[in-house]
Amino acid sequence: MEWREEGILLATRPHGESAAIIEVFTRDHGRHAGVVRGGAGRRMAAVLQPGAQLDLTWRARLDDHIGAFAAEPVRSRTSALMDRRALAGLSALCALLQFALPERDSHPDLYDRSIALFDAIEAGEDWPPGYLQWELALLEEMGFGLDLGQCAVTGATQDLAYVSPKTGRAVAREAAGAWADRLLPLPPCLRGLSSPTSADLVAGLTTTGYFLEHRMARDLAHRPLPEARRRLIGILTRAT
Repeated sequence: MEWREEGILLATRPHGESAAIIEVFTRDHGRHAGVVRGGAGRRMAAVLQPGAQLDLTWRARLDDHIGAFAAEPVRSRTSALMDRRALAGLSALCALLQFALPERDSHPDLYDRSIALFDAIEAGEDWPPGYLQWELALLEEMGFGLDLGQCAVTGATQDLAYVSPKTGRAVAREAAGAWADRLLPLPPCLRGLSSPTSADLVAGLTTTGYFLEHRMARDLAHRPLPEARRRLIGILTRAT
């Protein structure tokens, strides 16, 4: 069994004296693990950094074996390691992909979105709004998408201010009434309608975070969300 494809390195762990097991995210083969011989050595350690883009060749005797990777660098994205916020964003991306994706299940649209966001982080662009939209896309891809187009109560499409934590649907400000304090915030940036302020960005991430934790993570054997996401939210919150 053999295939060749580019992929994003999500995580590395030691294997024996000199090898490493890596997990990558590829467009056609999804989240995939394999052994890299010599992966614990000094030369490969510089290549096998989370977020790196790799040219991968995977081989195994049978398809259900863990197999072995030959990995060559394509993009290192090491510039993100020099900036605390960029490093936190890169780490959260890798951790959530490793956490959420079923093994060997293709998600090409999410892969393309992830590559674009990794590139924006590396380039030093204003990437946090894109990260918020990426979390929405992750929820959608995993089957927990939010319906933010119209009010769940009245059908209105204007002045949508809240999200129901029960249904994941938008609620207009007037329709919320006395229930407003039980609903989640819906800043315009969550619908992609405006450039967010820092406070709006954090409000949007509060809402996506609720569904990541109480829907997606609960469905994944009640595992807690990765610590890397909490660190990112802390950095973005302090920026407000």
